[in-house]
Amino acid sequence: MTKEHVKPRTIYRRDTPKTDSKLPTYMSLSELRKLFHFLEQDNSRMAMRNHLLFKLLATTGMRRSEIVELTWEQIDLSNNTIRIYGKGKKERLLPLHPMVVPLMKSYMESLEEYQLHPSQPVFLNKNGKKLNPRGLHKIFKEILQKAGLPPQRFSLHHLRHTFATLLIQENKENVDLRTVQELLGHESLVTTQVYTHVDFEQKKKAIETFNIF
Repeated sequence: MTKEHVKPRTIYRRDTPKTDSKLPTYMSLSELRKLFHFLEQDNSRMAMRNHLLFKLLATTGMRRSEIVELTWEQIDLSNNTIRIYGKGKKERLLPLHPMVVPLMKSYMESLEEYQLHPSQPVFLNKNGKKLNPRGLHKIFKEILQKAGLPPQRFSLHHLRHTFATLLIQENKENVDLRTVQELLGHESLVTTQVYTHVDFEQKKKAIETFNIF
């Protein structure tokens, strides 16, 4: 048989199973509650701002850039909504969590009248200036440490992951991936699908506790 008639050898490629190594880091419900407990007990100078700031992040899934750019005109307390300008100035309207509304009102009462002008930033640094992303990152790390949580493990973006993960994990009957996509402002549902790792973890637990032997 000539070379022309020899069939090429078929090589079968074995796909490697996907691991959970790239799954997003997030706080457990108990860790988030520990953070909240510290915020509620703190009585430092900037405690009121921090209390609202991090509970707002944890209940909306906002990006760090979105919250430092937040102005009062984006908040509507008559309807308890917040309008967020995301990547590419894409808008999304989110409901405020009921726990955040009284915190927002108390925080507003602590500010000067000029600081509540619609064009003014909602969150200020200790000098009364607009908070910047680097400053916010530093504040978060300090609060994690004071709350007894590992600052080297969590970043502000992980708080966004925590919001999405716990929303699916703890409220499955009322939320689906499309809703989470809208809340996070993802362009594609593919990006949001990373949060289905919650289902995988639950499946893993189910198998491990399947006592048939």
